[in-house]
Amino acid sequence: MNNYNFKENNAWNSINESVKDIYGWSPIEQLYSLYMLELFTQNLEGDIVEVGSWGGRSSIALALSAKDSGKSKVYAIDYFPNASDWAENEDGTYSFTLDLMNQIIPGHKQQTVWKEPFENSIQPFYNEHPNLLEYFKANINRCRLSEFVKPFRGNSGMFLESVPKDFKCRLVFIDGEHSYSAVKTDVVNFKKYLIPGGIICFDDAFTTYDGVDAAINEMIIESGEFHSFRKLTRKLFIAIKNTDECK
Repeated sequence: MNNYNFKENNAWNSINESVKDIYGWSPIEQLYSLYMLELFTQNLEGDIVEVGSWGGRSSIALALSAKDSGKSKVYAIDYFPNASDWAENEDGTYSFTLDLMNQIIPGHKQQTVWKEPFENSIQPFYNEHPNLLEYFKANINRCRLSEFVKPFRGNSGMFLESVPKDFKCRLVFIDGEHSYSAVKTDVVNFKKYLIPGGIICFDDAFTTYDGVDAAINEMIIESGEFHSFRKLTRKLFIAIKNTDECK
């Protein structure tokens, strides 16, 4: 009998140890759920995509699982705005603007960031880490996951312009801007690449973001293209793309 060390190979402990010092909002139970969803889809073709990565907490949870399979990459798509990109709006909320790939990109203009969370949580982070992408990369490197995590600075449309024609994904986690149009755009962009039986996930679903809820209802629940709708944690919602048998 092999001397398997369950304590050292416990996924919950591994995730918790890896992300405990990384700034972000994804709770450990959600990260564990993402880990298990990646594990659940390992028999399918394709890679893993997340839209909205921030400091890398969810990227690391997904990559720890992908590392076990040894066949997939986690593509972490984010604008990775720096401290200098943010500005206060007239109503006291915050948004950012990027000059990226010869384009002026507005961020969080429709679903702005409320004043209190920005000044109490986001601004103190930037005081220590003014360059978000470098912070993300440092966290991935520290966890020795650079081989499995590929950051992309931009949005889902920009990312898909860079992939080969045969690109496929088996798990998509959408946690970018929380406006209706942004979530809808991400779903439209990726569902054609999500293989049958693959899983699409949403953060902050059916909590306090009407735009997220509306996009999920329209593009996922009412579309007829997905089944097995579930909330796995307080705010993580998933659906499975139909196979021929499910149509």
